[in-house]
Amino acid sequence: MTTFQKEFIENTVYRLDESTRMIKKTFEYLVDEDMWKRPNEQSNSIGNLILHLCGNITQYAISSLGEQIDNRERDAEFAKKGGLTKVELLNKLIQTVDLAKTTIQKATSEQLLTKRNVQGFNFSGIGIIIHVVEHYSYHTGQIAFWAKLLKDEQLGFYDGLDLNESNT
Repeated sequence: MTTFQKEFIENTVYRLDESTRMIKKTFEYLVDEDMWKRPNEQSNSIGNLILHLCGNITQYAISSLGEQIDNRERDAEFAKKGGLTKVELLNKLIQTVDLAKTTIQKATSEQLLTKRNVQGFNFSGIGIIIHVVEHYSYHTGQIAFWAKLLKDEQLGFYDGLDLNESNT
Protein backbone atom coordinates (compact mmCIF):
# COMPACT_ATOMS: atom_id res chain seq x y z
CA MET A 1 0.00 0.00 0.00
CA THR A 2 1.39 3.40 -0.93
CA THR A 3 1.77 6.23 1.57
CA PHE A 4 -1.02 8.08 -0.25
CA GLN A 5 -3.40 5.11 -0.02
CA LYS A 6 -2.60 4.62 3.65
CA GLU A 7 -3.21 8.31 4.42
CA PHE A 8 -6.42 8.38 2.37
CA ILE A 9 -7.83 5.30 4.07
CA GLU A 10 -6.82 6.47 7.57
CA ASN A 11 -8.60 9.78 7.00
CA THR A 12 -11.63 8.00 5.56
CA VAL A 13 -11.92 5.80 8.64
CA TYR A 14 -11.45 8.85 10.89
CA ARG A 15 -14.33 10.66 9.16
CA LEU A 16 -16.60 7.61 9.33
CA ASP A 17 -15.82 7.26 13.04
CA GLU A 18 -16.49 10.98 13.54
CA SER A 19 -19.99 10.70 12.06
CA THR A 20 -20.67 7.61 14.14
CA ARG A 21 -19.51 9.45 17.27
CA MET A 22 -21.86 12.34 16.52
CA ILE A 23 -24.84 10.05 15.92
CA LYS A 24 -24.14 8.18 19.17
CA LYS A 25 -23.97 11.51 21.00
CA THR A 26 -27.23 12.63 19.37
CA PHE A 27 -28.95 9.39 20.36
CA GLU A 28 -28.17 10.11 24.04
CA TYR A 29 -30.85 12.83 23.88
CA LEU A 30 -33.48 10.75 22.11
CA VAL A 31 -35.98 8.07 23.13
CA ASP A 32 -37.46 5.26 21.04
CA GLU A 33 -40.54 7.31 20.11
CA ASP A 34 -38.34 10.04 18.63
CA MET A 35 -36.86 7.64 16.07
CA TRP A 36 -39.96 7.54 13.88
CA LYS A 37 -41.31 11.08 14.17
CA ARG A 38 -41.59 13.05 10.93
CA PRO A 39 -42.16 16.79 10.72
CA ASN A 40 -44.25 16.19 7.58
CA GLU A 41 -44.76 13.57 4.86
CA GLN A 42 -42.00 15.07 2.69
CA SER A 43 -39.41 14.52 5.41
CA ASN A 44 -37.80 11.44 6.86
CA SER A 45 -37.63 10.26 10.43
CA ILE A 46 -34.32 9.58 12.13
CA GLY A 47 -35.15 5.88 11.82
CA ASN A 48 -35.57 6.24 8.05
CA LEU A 49 -32.28 8.12 7.80
CA ILE A 50 -30.45 5.39 9.72
CA LEU A 51 -31.95 2.67 7.49
CA HIS A 52 -31.07 4.75 4.43
CA LEU A 53 -27.48 5.17 5.61
CA CYS A 54 -27.17 1.44 6.19
CA GLY A 55 -28.55 0.72 2.72
CA ASN A 56 -26.38 3.28 0.98
CA ILE A 57 -23.17 2.38 2.82
CA THR A 58 -23.80 -1.29 2.13
CA GLN A 59 -24.53 -0.71 -1.55
CA TYR A 60 -21.51 1.48 -2.18
CA ALA A 61 -18.75 0.34 0.17
CA ILE A 62 -19.60 -3.26 1.02
CA SER A 63 -21.28 -4.46 -2.18
CA SER A 64 -19.63 -2.38 -4.88
CA LEU A 65 -16.13 -1.71 -3.53
CA GLY A 66 -16.11 -5.04 -1.69
CA GLU A 67 -17.34 -6.87 -4.78
CA GLN A 68 -20.35 -8.45 -3.06
CA ILE A 69 -23.92 -8.97 -4.30
CA ASP A 70 -26.11 -5.85 -4.05
CA ASN A 71 -29.46 -6.68 -2.40
CA ARG A 72 -30.53 -3.14 -1.51
CA GLU A 73 -34.23 -2.26 -1.43
CA ARG A 74 -33.93 1.54 -1.28
CA ASP A 75 -37.65 2.38 -1.24
CA ALA A 76 -38.17 0.22 1.86
CA GLU A 77 -35.70 2.41 3.80
CA PHE A 78 -38.06 5.37 3.45
CA ALA A 79 -41.37 3.49 3.69
CA LYS A 80 -40.78 2.06 7.16
CA LYS A 81 -42.73 3.83 9.91
CA GLY A 82 -41.43 1.99 12.98
CA GLY A 83 -40.53 -1.41 14.33
CA LEU A 84 -36.94 -0.82 15.41
CA THR A 85 -35.82 0.72 18.69
CA LYS A 86 -33.16 3.36 19.15
CA VAL A 87 -30.67 0.70 20.26
CA GLU A 88 -31.49 -1.60 17.34
CA LEU A 89 -31.06 1.23 14.85
CA LEU A 90 -27.76 2.33 16.36
CA ASN A 91 -26.42 -1.23 16.45
CA LYS A 92 -27.42 -1.76 12.81
CA LEU A 93 -25.62 1.42 11.82
CA ILE A 94 -22.47 0.60 13.80
CA GLN A 95 -22.30 -2.91 12.32
CA THR A 96 -22.74 -1.55 8.80
CA VAL A 97 -20.10 1.15 9.24
CA ASP A 98 -17.65 -1.32 10.82
CA LEU A 99 -18.04 -3.69 7.87
CA ALA A 100 -17.59 -0.79 5.45
CA LYS A 101 -14.42 0.33 7.26
CA THR A 102 -13.02 -3.20 7.06
CA THR A 103 -13.86 -3.34 3.35
CA ILE A 104 -12.20 0.03 2.74
CA GLN A 105 -9.11 -0.90 4.76
CA LYS A 106 -8.70 -4.12 2.75
CA ALA A 107 -9.19 -2.45 -0.65
CA THR A 108 -6.38 -3.09 -3.09
CA SER A 109 -4.92 -0.48 -5.43
CA GLU A 110 -6.84 -2.11 -8.25
CA GLN A 111 -10.14 -1.91 -6.32
CA LEU A 112 -9.48 1.75 -5.53
CA LEU A 113 -8.91 2.58 -9.20
CA THR A 114 -11.47 0.30 -10.89
CA LYS A 115 -14.58 2.10 -12.09
CA ARG A 116 -17.95 0.51 -11.48
CA ASN A 117 -21.60 1.50 -11.80
CA VAL A 118 -23.58 2.17 -8.63
CA GLN A 119 -27.10 3.67 -8.74
CA GLY A 120 -26.46 4.74 -12.33
CA PHE A 121 -23.23 6.58 -11.45
CA ASN A 122 -19.77 5.50 -12.61
CA PHE A 123 -17.19 5.83 -9.83
CA SER A 124 -13.76 4.48 -9.09
CA GLY A 125 -13.21 2.87 -5.72
CA ILE A 126 -11.86 6.23 -4.53
CA GLY A 127 -15.02 7.94 -5.76
CA ILE A 128 -17.13 5.38 -3.94
CA ILE A 129 -15.26 6.01 -0.68
CA ILE A 130 -15.65 9.77 -1.06
CA HIS A 131 -19.37 9.29 -1.67
CA VAL A 132 -19.76 7.12 1.44
CA VAL A 133 -17.97 9.64 3.66
CA GLU A 134 -19.83 12.70 2.38
CA HIS A 135 -23.20 10.96 2.32
CA TYR A 136 -22.76 9.74 5.90
CA SER A 137 -21.71 13.22 7.01
CA TYR A 138 -24.64 14.86 5.22
CA HIS A 139 -27.22 12.67 6.92
CA THR A 140 -25.42 12.92 10.27
CA GLY A 141 -26.08 16.67 10.08
CA GLN A 142 -29.74 16.05 9.28
CA ILE A 143 -30.07 13.70 12.26
CA ALA A 144 -28.43 16.24 14.57
CA PHE A 145 -30.64 19.05 13.25
CA TRP A 146 -33.81 16.98 13.72
CA ALA A 147 -32.75 16.03 17.27
CA LYS A 148 -32.11 19.70 18.11
CA LEU A 149 -35.59 20.56 16.85
CA LEU A 150 -37.15 17.78 18.89
CA LYS A 151 -35.25 18.39 22.12
CA ASP A 152 -34.11 22.05 22.05
CA GLU A 153 -30.67 20.93 23.28
CA GLN A 154 -27.07 21.53 22.30
CA LEU A 155 -25.60 18.14 21.46
CA GLY A 156 -22.07 18.88 22.71
CA PHE A 157 -20.17 17.37 19.80
CA TYR A 158 -17.08 19.42 20.63
CA ASP A 159 -17.41 19.97 24.36
CA GLY A 160 -13.99 20.50 25.90
CA LEU A 161 -12.33 21.60 22.68
CA ASP A 162 -11.30 25.14 21.83
CA LEU A 163 -12.56 25.46 18.27
CA ASN A 164 -11.31 29.05 18.12
CA GLU A 165 -7.69 27.95 18.36
CA SER A 166 -5.63 29.34 15.48
CA ASN A 167 -3.88 27.19 12.91
CA THR A 168 -0.18 26.64 13.48
